[in-house]
Amino acid sequence: MNNLVFLLFSFFLLLHSGASELRLNYYSESCPRAEDIVKEEVKKLYNEHGNTAVSWLRNLFHDCMVKSCDASLLLETSKEIISEKTSPRSSGMRNFKYVNTIKKALEDECPTTVSCADIVALSARDGVVMLGGPFISMKTGRRDSKESHIAEVEDFIPNHNDSMSLVLSRFQSIGIDVEGVVALMGAHSVGRTHCNNLVHRLYPEIDPTLDPDYAEYLRRRCPPPSDSIHKAIEYARNDRETPMVLDNMYHKNLLNHKGLLQVDQQLVLDPTASPFVEKMASDNAYFHEQFSKALLLMSENNPIIGDDGEVRKDCRFANEG
Repeated sequence: MNNLVFLLFSFFLLLHSGASELRLNYYSESCPRAEDIVKEEVKKLYNEHGNTAVSWLRNLFHDCMVKSCDASLLLETSKEIISEKTSPRSSGMRNFKYVNTIKKALEDECPTTVSCADIVALSARDGVVMLGGPFISMKTGRRDSKESHIAEVEDFIPNHNDSMSLVLSRFQSIGIDVEGVVALMGAHSVGRTHCNNLVHRLYPEIDPTLDPDYAEYLRRRCPPPSDSIHKAIEYARNDRETPMVLDNMYHKNLLNHKGLLQVDQQLVLDPTASPFVEKMASDNAYFHEQFSKALLLMSENNPIIGDDGEVRKDCRFANEG
């Protein structure tokens, strides 16, 4: 009899545990069209504002790298909270308002059901496809944080001039190995970088690791920091060949000394990373495969699940009460 009670107890524990974990098609019963709605809104926004696809990808990185995939990034500053968006590491991030567009469409269909954390994950998944990347089957069931992690942002988000050993260690702290880091940094094949993150490689002297012709192009895009016309909004494209396609052109550029940021060029100079740079540069399918694996790992970093956290009604603010 005791054995029977133990088995039944174990069975119920297993059921409870299973209900609390991330899983594919989490909303199949509570909001059957949830993932379709996200995909429809992502596509619509991409057709209207192509750069939103890059924003969805960056949102996932900035949210999931800092403690948990919990949409803490989206919280606005209030009496109780200082937003993670105010961190210098969040410089240049934009299109947050369009997260609210996706949230509204989901709220109209299924009120207070789909978490903002899952919107971050699913919009990144669909944004990758819009950028010509692979479809990644992402699990859902994340819950939203009620607090900001502003104090921890700089401890987890690498800076553009950090050493490669520091960058690798920060990714490894969430289970992403060197191969995964080289793949994830391939996201720099899309979008653009603000000049204030790279002028130190151009002035007063050109960084000798930069291709001279490329450096001259960058100097035309980015005047000296002391120049009266220099503004933080000035930028250079990460990849001039296929600027809005998530492909291995990033890795090819690194091998040709055309890494935009200092941290980019360090990849090819690091003996543990450079073999993966070379392999991805020669094989786009391999890059996509490793990118998918690494992004999936990142998307599942320490999520809030089960009865913890909440499902925010508005992604910008924690629920009242």
